[in-house]
Amino acid sequence: MPRIVLLARQGGEWAKDLQRQLSRRGFPCAVLLEGVEGEPPGKTPSLVLLELDGQSTDAVAQRLSRAGLPAYLPLIALVDRGSIARLAELNVDDFALLPGDADELAARIKRLLKETARGQVITCGDLLVDRDKSEVSLKGKAIDLTFREFQLLFFLASNPGRVFSRDFLLDKVWGYDYFGGDRTVDVHIRRLRSKIEDPTHSFIETVRNIGYRFQPQVVTPD
Repeated sequence: MPRIVLLARQGGEWAKDLQRQLSRRGFPCAVLLEGVEGEPPGKTPSLVLLELDGQSTDAVAQRLSRAGLPAYLPLIALVDRGSIARLAELNVDDFALLPGDADELAARIKRLLKETARGQVITCGDLLVDRDKSEVSLKGKAIDLTFREFQLLFFLASNPGRVFSRDFLLDKVWGYDYFGGDRTVDVHIRRLRSKIEDPTHSFIETVRNIGYRFQPQVVTPD
């Protein structure tokens, strides 16, 4: 069953009311209040609802990272009318007006989840990446990956052919407040390659002086 997280700022009963309304419509929803100690998100949710009002100055990725939520999740912004113009600058998949009409949101959630579900299992040759199960297999054999290795692989494989810089990957996979340096990306790429590649199969390409990209087709290394 899809699990929704509503990331809201402090104050207002609208968040709890929306939580109840969405749950009644088949979308269990957990509310996280920014700046308030609470339960961690636990299992990665299916989708995030993010309150975005005129006072929201932090980058979306920063707010998600502070809440322990990965930046690649499908995201619906809940906005006031004064913030609609800002949406073009932000990496959101859809939006609705605050405080959020439950029927409208349920329809938007259903549509967005249906769209993203097509990419939950990614295959490339003998490589299979299953996001829902957090599992990777190669030629039918399970591959043991760490949490970050899986997140990095899934993000790259979800965007085949696109080149990403090390800094961009750090923000997307580790979060904006990670201070390990871009060598962290190189180390994890090297570990991934050792687990999913061999002399006849290469999935992750190094783009010199830029970063990395996932090959949509299996290639044979030179």
